[in-house]
Amino acid sequence: MSGPLRSAELQLRAARHILPRGGLSRRRLGRLDDRLVFVAGSPRSGTTFLAGALGSLPGFVDLGEVAPLKAAIPALAGEPPERAAPEIRRLLTRARRLGLVGSLRSVEQTPETAFVLPAVLLAFPEARIVHALRDGRDVASSLLERGWLRAGRGGTDDAGNRLGPEARFWVERGRRAEFPQVADARRAAWAWRRYVTAVRESGAPVVEVRYERLAADSRAVASELAAALEVPEAPLQAALARAHDASVGRHARDLSADETREVLAECGGLLRELGYLPDA
Repeated sequence: MSGPLRSAELQLRAARHILPRGGLSRRRLGRLDDRLVFVAGSPRSGTTFLAGALGSLPGFVDLGEVAPLKAAIPALAGEPPERAAPEIRRLLTRARRLGLVGSLRSVEQTPETAFVLPAVLLAFPEARIVHALRDGRDVASSLLERGWLRAGRGGTDDAGNRLGPEARFWVERGRRAEFPQVADARRAAWAWRRYVTAVRESGAPVVEVRYERLAADSRAVASELAAALEVPEAPLQAALARAHDASVGRHARDLSADETREVLAECGGLLRELGYLPDA
């Protein structure tokens, strides 16, 4: 399928995904609300849950992962922010208009936006960014369960990006030959480290939400997040109250000793820096 046809297909898919979320009574074509909220972070860190909670607020809509944007980010991540920003704005403006939700405050949850945050803020200066953060060992456990980076895995995701052990755009240039050769657990930890580092090194102002704290004290997190995003606190508290701690610490039961060693070898330093591991 040619590039333009593929792009059109992804735009239509995004619109079909967004339309039901807007609801018949909420489909309005007025002035675009550019106060978007971007939920970024490593996959399996709670991005979907957080975006869904925010999207459930009055006057909001959760766009999900906008497929055309997700497909474009590998190329846009290599561009200067001032060149990437117009394309990010174009893709999301079109998705919102086709989805008939332009006048609602949109929540976008593509994890890969972690790698283009300066461009995101150039495209939407009024936007807010929420960084969903979770213990990298638990993220690695969840990624292993999903198998997206598993050796021998084929196929593509909904944006046409390949699954399996091949090096992604976010793998360091000098280590791309290494990435397919390491253990699955190390690739999973590698992904978490790169996504988290991208957010932290972007220089963009973010509101950090740790899943562990959210599960333990959703009321406090809701209060802080509501103030940061200027949204009503009560409905956000109700939405975030659904967070649970069943998966907190899952690595202790899910990862083998060898898998744990691989994870710590790849991201132990960042885990310590973030307080998930005690200082050596």
